[in-house]
Amino acid sequence: MTQTADTPPGAPRGNFLDEVKSAVTPRAALLVIGVLALQLLFITSYVGALHDPKPRNVPFGITAPLPAISQQAVTQLGKLPGSPLDARTVSDAKAARQKVMNRDLDGALIINPAGTTDTLLVASGGGTVLAASLDRLVSTLELGQQRTVRTVDVAPASSEDFDGLSAFYLVVGWSVGGYLCASILAISSGARPSNPHRAAIRLGALALMSIVGGIGGAVIIGPILGALPGSVWALWGLGALVTFAVGAATLALQGLFGIVGIGLAILIIVIGGNPSAGGAFPYPMLPPFWNAIGPSLPPGAGTWVARSIAYFQGNAVTGPLLVLSGWAVGGVVITMAAAEFRVRRRQPAPAPAEA
Repeated sequence: MTQTADTPPGAPRGNFLDEVKSAVTPRAALLVIGVLALQLLFITSYVGALHDPKPRNVPFGITAPLPAISQQAVTQLGKLPGSPLDARTVSDAKAARQKVMNRDLDGALIINPAGTTDTLLVASGGGTVLAASLDRLVSTLELGQQRTVRTVDVAPASSEDFDGLSAFYLVVGWSVGGYLCASILAISSGARPSNPHRAAIRLGALALMSIVGGIGGAVIIGPILGALPGSVWALWGLGALVTFAVGAATLALQGLFGIVGIGLAILIIVIGGNPSAGGAFPYPMLPPFWNAIGPSLPPGAGTWVARSIAYFQGNAVTGPLLVLSGWAVGGVVITMAAAEFRVRRRQPAPAPAEA
């Protein structure tokens, strides 16, 4: 059928196959295939990471008045099937408590050979599921006849922080804000900024949104809901950094790959980062792949710092903050460099000099 001025828009122009080809362009088909791939990866990542949590090589301390007793306990724990604990000796009870608070250990057992009660130190602020798992695991050990174990939570999670998940959901919210802000900037005016000035404007808008979102999240989860203790100012700074890091990384991916960069950001942050963040199950309870990538991605680094601020007096945050800063700085550099490259590529080549 020939298209004329009298033919209404959308009228059939051929057979059904022609209509399909017209309605679903090759570019749209590729994007749909990409969405299907993300869907299947989402299922694989979340189910793969979370379907069978179990402690694996949990950093665990043993201390006793006599080194021989400590070493005997370390040897016994090392023989447990599945290697749930990575046990090592600690000099004394004070050092064991400090190492748990510094997040060097997830738990510690203080053996008292002079009595019949030993003490297990846990920190539910770092993950209530892991603390409960250590309690169950140590209670089943044959430490000797008629011996009992008393559990002491040195960094307890707030009663308003069910399963210690508030920090994780807070960081997920900040991350969502970061990549959605970058995505909206792309959708509204083109995935790739046309020049460095526009790239800088996008980064500036993202920075402003990060500051506002950071304080908003910190106030909501702290003073308003009471779900997470800790400094509101520290959480504000963390929120601004998480949001900007994720957003800048998304802008960088868009600058390199166009609209596909949004899908890549979802792949990294949502599909890879969220299930490996140590939120529902802390790192030692995740399978090896997710355990390995989690600390290097913004959701994992952010969740670790948020819990440290809330429950561990701000200890052990240098590494994760460097991770987040690396994503932020790398995102800025790549975004600006990609915009500059686009400008130079559009410039006409200089005319050859006349002889």
